[in-house]
Amino acid sequence: MTSTPMSDHPMDATTTRSPERRFSTAEVVVHSAFALLIGIGIVTAAIMWFDTLAIAVGRRDTVRTVHVAAGLLAPLPLALGLLSARFRADVTRLERWSSSDVAWLRARDRRSGRIPVARFNAGQKLNAALTVGAIVVLLGTGTVMGGWLWSAPTSTRTDATWVHDWTAFALTLAVVGHIAFAVRYGRGDASTAYPADTGTG
Repeated sequence: MTSTPMSDHPMDATTTRSPERRFSTAEVVVHSAFALLIGIGIVTAAIMWFDTLAIAVGRRDTVRTVHVAAGLLAPLPLALGLLSARFRADVTRLERWSSSDVAWLRARDRRSGRIPVARFNAGQKLNAALTVGAIVVLLGTGTVMGGWLWSAPTSTRTDATWVHDWTAFALTLAVVGHIAFAVRYGRGDASTAYPADTGTG
């Protein structure tokens, strides 16, 4: 009886996995909605910050209202995403750091595959942490600047404005870097198999 490739290599059936989407539909929607709100926040902030843009666009009060609304709504997609089991699982993965993650960040050949990574590499984990942290700072300082909950002294509002502006600038750089990496290495939501988590990432 002639052997078939399957009988010669019994492990083929278990090691070959069909491609699957890296991110679920819910995760893509959450990311898209969050990115849209952050984008609106950055664009409206730029219009208010740069006089040339402010003069060209006009309607400063409207721009400010849109900016504030986008900032207040930014956490909403993330909160709704927690209703998705896959989103919650990814949040857990992003929160886990190991010695391998630190080594990956320090290595110059981090993308050579020498240091194994699971679903997310340390750069993605760091980006997620910094982005969420920036949103918290922007919400807090924005609340002080707007005086919605209490009337803060002028000096406090000035300090909050300084922190708000520099945090927004840092977040903008992070977003630009995130987009640059996404363009270079792919969006990441295409149908593709990804390494299983080992519990170390």
